[in-house]
Amino acid sequence: MTDFSRRSFFKTAALPVGGIGGLAGLAGATETVAKPAAATSTNTAALRWLDGDAPALQLGATLGLPWPRGQHQKTQDFHAVDTQGRPLPLQTWPLATWPDGSLKWTAHALPAGVDIGTAPVVHPGKGAAVASMKVSVKEQPDFIEVDTGIIRARLPRQGAQLIHSIERDGRELLSSCTLVAQTDDKPDAESGGAITHTHFQSRTTQLTVEQTGPVRAVVKVDGQHRSAAGREWLPFSVRLYFYAGAESVRVMHTFVFDGDDQQDFLRGIGLRFDVPMRDELYDRHVRFAGEAEGGSRGLWAEGVRNLTGLRREPGAAVREAQLAGRATPPLEQWGPQVCKLQHRIPAWGDYTLSQLSADGFQIRKRTKAGHGWIPAAFGRRAPGSGYIGGATGGVAFGLRDFWQRHPTQLDIRNAHTDAAQVTLWMHSPEAPAMDLRFYHDGLGMETHQQELEGLEITYEDYEKGFGTPAGIARSSEITLWVLAATPTRERLVQMAAAVQTPPQLAAHPSRYLQAGVFGKLWSLPDRSTPTRQKIEDRLDFLFAFYAREVEQRHWYGFWDYGDIRHTYDADRHEWRYDVGGYAWDNSELSPDIWLWYSFLRSGRADIFRFAEAMVRHTAEVDIYHAGRFKGLGTRHNVQHWGCSAKQARISTSANRRFYYYLTGDERIGDVMREVLDVDQKLDKVDPVRKIAGRVDKGPWPARIGFGTDWGSLVANFMTEWERTGDVRWRNKLLRGMKGIAAMPHGFFTGSGGYEPTGPNEGALHNVSGNKLSASHLSAVFGGMEMMTELVELIDEPAFKAAWVQYCELYNAPRDEQVKALGAPHGGGTVLSVGHSRLSAYAAAQKQDRALAKRAWGEFLADQRFGARPLKTTRIAGPLVLNPVEEAPWISTNDTAQWGLAAIQNLALVGEHLKD
Repeated sequence: MTDFSRRSFFKTAALPVGGIGGLAGLAGATETVAKPAAATSTNTAALRWLDGDAPALQLGATLGLPWPRGQHQKTQDFHAVDTQGRPLPLQTWPLATWPDGSLKWTAHALPAGVDIGTAPVVHPGKGAAVASMKVSVKEQPDFIEVDTGIIRARLPRQGAQLIHSIERDGRELLSSCTLVAQTDDKPDAESGGAITHTHFQSRTTQLTVEQTGPVRAVVKVDGQHRSAAGREWLPFSVRLYFYAGAESVRVMHTFVFDGDDQQDFLRGIGLRFDVPMRDELYDRHVRFAGEAEGGSRGLWAEGVRNLTGLRREPGAAVREAQLAGRATPPLEQWGPQVCKLQHRIPAWGDYTLSQLSADGFQIRKRTKAGHGWIPAAFGRRAPGSGYIGGATGGVAFGLRDFWQRHPTQLDIRNAHTDAAQVTLWMHSPEAPAMDLRFYHDGLGMETHQQELEGLEITYEDYEKGFGTPAGIARSSEITLWVLAATPTRERLVQMAAAVQTPPQLAAHPSRYLQAGVFGKLWSLPDRSTPTRQKIEDRLDFLFAFYAREVEQRHWYGFWDYGDIRHTYDADRHEWRYDVGGYAWDNSELSPDIWLWYSFLRSGRADIFRFAEAMVRHTAEVDIYHAGRFKGLGTRHNVQHWGCSAKQARISTSANRRFYYYLTGDERIGDVMREVLDVDQKLDKVDPVRKIAGRVDKGPWPARIGFGTDWGSLVANFMTEWERTGDVRWRNKLLRGMKGIAAMPHGFFTGSGGYEPTGPNEGALHNVSGNKLSASHLSAVFGGMEMMTELVELIDEPAFKAAWVQYCELYNAPRDEQVKALGAPHGGGTVLSVGHSRLSAYAAAQKQDRALAKRAWGEFLADQRFGARPLKTTRIAGPLVLNPVEEAPWISTNDTAQWGLAAIQNLALVGEHLKD
């Protein structure tokens, strides 16, 4: 048995910064250890660098800050100062407002190349003038030009190029930046017959300037990939971020798979650009960053024409200069034989770093096309960064989550010519093509009854044609540096670290709490009593367990990274990765929300990075962004898109709004906009269409459940109302609130007829008569969190009373249910621990000590999950492929719901917790 207490967790499982820029850190990979943040600070107005100290490279930073209701109006000015109180350039824009129109969230951008300090502060009011570089945007009929003060980029409005060129000091150092893709018409050679490869290149359809500075400029490029034959597909959206004083460009790339999974086997997709090569071959330098060991990161560094290891000596100064990436001394200072015969030394033009699995990469090179590849180096986990250029300039580049999202690849071609070509492959063309076909043939399930039999045995909700990947997406983050000279080895290593874990500013937990954002359902960690200590230890243990599982179970890969598994198979000592509805979790029972509340209360970087990787996955892969199911998400399955239950409870903004407000991330903002009209799909893709005895929709356009359906829509509408102030969304919410309040049994009516559009959009109508109905799932997909925020934002007393009633009675003894409702509500006792937080909420609202005591009784009575010892068992030998540390009693459903109940009960009725 392995004791996994809080003390041993921080001692042995502290998470690396370079990991889970995603989950790598959770991998226990050999990276720099992240420092858990303190829960409080003497200056709650001061910001902090999420991962500890101020970053070595200042690339420009953006963050979201919360404000209490009524404190600042939308016209409020803000200014920033560094740690010593000196003014900093600042750009501010609103992210959300309170119902009274006052600011709720603001986003702030700080420039690159400026010493921001370890604890900058953003203050309300105008500050001192700051003389500094500004980013500028000039719009022309055919292109847009962005100037950071260091680099100048030209972005065409049409054509194949995302970036025509980037100049520095008047010299073009990057050009012809495009997107490329490759597909096969068969998944592999076993399919029989020759495989036809088709190549595609980007075509811009729209260029949009979203921000024009003065600190941060954002340009969005939308388009599709096009083949030589004229086929257009794989729509993409690319945002280019420019910061004042920056020599780098941040690229956020998103594509949607909108093909036929039976014949479109995507092999490679990448970003490609050219780098002019002006230096002599021996003054051209190639770099690839390596894995970090013991706090330092390795680097593979060579010249295009190497001057070391020769039979004749060029001179120590020559060798040292080339190794350092500096221009070599004049030829007359070289050894005479090398000076005379240097043209006989091979020039290596082509280089590839391929990461085809999570545990191995290879670097190889060749002189040029048509000649053999030579193995050059091997390693375990590459951070995905490199450089090509010379003493007079070049480009450094990096792809985030490189090894975590394998198969990936970095290519440099033609470095011996006048222009090297670089391709950052988000999916390597050397790996097998993506095979996104459904994983079984239907197993003879043709009728509804047969589908129910499948659900009975494997928990898989199968329906022919529903397990399609058409419409899923993936986003990738790339950084490009346009440099005046080859960077030092130390600086390039810093760049690689910044790619894998982009520096992120954040507020202190106490500031989020005091502002009242995300409701009143969380508090700061408190270990002041033995029982509180045990709860906090278990919360730490559960996160550490999943962090460890990511590495132990290798939950990596292009489509998989960021998700976690649903249920464990103790017999196989493995998660049920191949069993119907028990495999990938796909946000089932809100692990996303559990993680974000855990971050808010602790401020820990490791939790943030874990949740960040999850939101990148669930916002893209688990949601449809085009096609028949656009706006809907997919329930848990062997494949992320495999289940026929396409539901709003997975795509809901409840899972994503945390990250958006904390970072101001535009891509997540896009996704939350995409799901706004998902209520119009609820009739065509009824989430309970297979359930016998369900209530019909009556004369209304759709039928909707009050929990997993309407509760999910609440998050979508509420977020858009906060973001825009558009009363349409408030009115849509209010009509639903009034509808539920008017039901015979409020939330216990269960469902109603729904009007998704029209003059009465959002209205709910009784179609159940006096029937009672309750589901154990209604409150566990963000319902609890969204309803408690909603009643604070919109004053509708009858609705609040209905919600408090639901919270009080769901876990209530049967006689209390009968007394209040006339009969038991039928929700059963499943997830009673998770629902203890509903009891706690009702107790807090009613100031009812007895109800608070009941809530803690419901929570602490759990012997199946909440009382298990915080230990794992080591399984080794022939029982498993690799040794594992397991805790078979842990499931993701229980973890998320127990974690949320623990956090929320402590906040709501913590004073009633007795030892």
